[in-house]
Amino acid sequence: MFDFERLELYQIAKEQTILLLGFLQSDSRIDDYLKDQWKRANFSIYLNLIEGTGRISENDKKHFLTIARGSVYESVAILNLVKDMNEIDEDRYNDLYQRYESISKMLLGMYRSYSKPKT
Repeated sequence: MFDFERLELYQIAKEQTILLLGFLQSDSRIDDYLKDQWKRANFSIYLNLIEGTGRISENDKKHFLTIARGSVYESVAILNLVKDMNEIDEDRYNDLYQRYESISKMLLGMYRSYSKPKT
């Protein structure tokens, strides 16, 4: 088993990716460009978390976590646009939003854990 597979954050990000892909495949109302950008941003969260976990230096780890967190913000911005355009139901919006919020908080916690002085 790889280190990243043990992380609760990885499991949540993976589930979010699966849910998002299922939603985007089933919904034809959302513009194709917006779908593509949302997929890219969401994959960036997932893959940068994984890549950062595999890095040796703490600065490298923090760099990839920062990119992943920026991609969470990008994904939430797109989610909000889709909501404002009435292209997502309230329950699905809330579910995806809550997951992004959890992922963001967990990424920040990981980042901060690498910034703590070693005793």
